[in-house]
Amino acid sequence: MKEKEEKWKQELNRYFEGLRIIEKYQQEAREHFAQFCEFIVEPAFEALEKELKDRKIKIKYFKEKYKFIHLQINFPDSRVDNFHYRIVLPKNSLELKLVQKIAGRKDKKSPLQKKEGPFMPEVKPGEILKLSKEDILMDVINRLKEFNYAARTSPD
Repeated sequence: MKEKEEKWKQELNRYFEGLRIIEKYQQEAREHFAQFCEFIVEPAFEALEKELKDRKIKIKYFKEKYKFIHLQINFPDSRVDNFHYRIVLPKNSLELKLVQKIAGRKDKKSPLQKKEGPFMPEVKPGEILKLSKEDILMDVINRLKEFNYAARTSPD
């Protein structure tokens, strides 16, 4: 009888330990995402902003701590948004397995076209913090090129 009582208590303790471990990993993922945004992504966006300013193209970027960082590029000499690049930390993440959301307009009156997928799928979650600002800049430029080249060459 005593043995059965001990078994369920052990199981209950394992349950609470499991919850504690999940919460610990989720908090670490949020903190790592905040570091990634602050020390890698934001400096990349700042460098891009400076470069595009010379071409009279305005950008905005903002973040929601522990959730996402977002870049918006506007059409030249316009307030109309042309391109959006967002890196998202999915809710309840245990690691930096990030999602990328891209959206853009073919022209100032077109609706936004959206695309979502894994952020840099070739980079393992444990390697995300090892990326450089240049890696981020290259990804932004490649996504911008892909979108704009497709938009400018599509028949519709």
